[in-house]
Amino acid sequence: MQTITKFNEVKEYYGKVLKKSKDLKSSACCTTESLPDWQKEILKDIEDEVVTRFYGCGSPIPLDLEGITVLDLGCGTGRDLFMVSKLVGENGHVIGIDMTEEQLEVGRRLTDKQTKRFGFEKPNVSFLNGYIEDLDSVGLEDNSVDVVISNCVINLSPDKKRVFSEIFRVLKPGGELYFSDVFTDRRVPRELQEDPVLYGECLSGAMYMEDFRRLLRETGCLDYRVLSESPISLDNPEIEKKVGMINFYSMTIRAFKLNSLEDICEDYGQVAVYKGSIPHAPHRFELDDHHIFETGKPMLVCGNTAAMLEETRFKNHFTVAGDRSVHYGAFDCGDSVGLSEEKTTSGGCC
Repeated sequence: MQTITKFNEVKEYYGKVLKKSKDLKSSACCTTESLPDWQKEILKDIEDEVVTRFYGCGSPIPLDLEGITVLDLGCGTGRDLFMVSKLVGENGHVIGIDMTEEQLEVGRRLTDKQTKRFGFEKPNVSFLNGYIEDLDSVGLEDNSVDVVISNCVINLSPDKKRVFSEIFRVLKPGGELYFSDVFTDRRVPRELQEDPVLYGECLSGAMYMEDFRRLLRETGCLDYRVLSESPISLDNPEIEKKVGMINFYSMTIRAFKLNSLEDICEDYGQVAVYKGSIPHAPHRFELDDHHIFETGKPMLVCGNTAAMLEETRFKNHFTVAGDRSVHYGAFDCGDSVGLSEEKTTSGGCC
């Protein structure tokens, strides 16, 4: 019953209360993250009606998407979905799922117009009405999606365990979850979770970081990586008074569906070299906030990082020397690891 109530509250908030981004009562669901120039160029071609009804806290658009299938959880009117549709190209496909019919109507109505703007002969997107907790209900089969993205939506789900279970069910082996969302440094008290405004503003449903880590472990994902993290300034004295004891962060995170991941970084003496061949990343590739591969420069990596590079869609862009035949103990995640430098992070591994 509580789950149904939450669904209805969120539908009401995003379908009827919010008409444009400026209707938000805090800055939590309004990204302050600066888009890279190549994404800004794509954004110029997105319809204004789509952009003005965007409620996101980051930019969860990964590199190297040409020709693949991407699923956008909580796609709304389709800002990120349409940007990704440009990147996957006519041979790729982007599936958007949202439970708010009012927002889906906008995306569906403007699909043909966006298709022509991108110079495509036919649409390469689908807008589906459904719940991110039940992807089977909209026909998404096991191991059917290459990449799952989401922008400030998972926090709104009353059943996050089921969301992550569904994500890793539909991802292909080697597939990637790449999402932005609101996280906290402690669990949100239940009385605040019952506040419909705080919930709709992406605050009281935000995940405590350690609970997120535990949820991923339960799905079998033992390592995730943080791309970016920034404190959220709420910019609303009334809301700050209610939640002032909690620190909120906008974070962009990636995780891969890989059976070879271990729960800590292990050292197998492996070395990775980036070829500089990923579009929009000729000089460096950021796997996460401390694995930044410069083109042609060797970097010592742990076994998990090596797997993320050679068992995923990135495999053709890297040369990884070594395997797991010899183990040298736990991987040193200190300031210096020989061939390159890394710093510790709050992510799942290094």
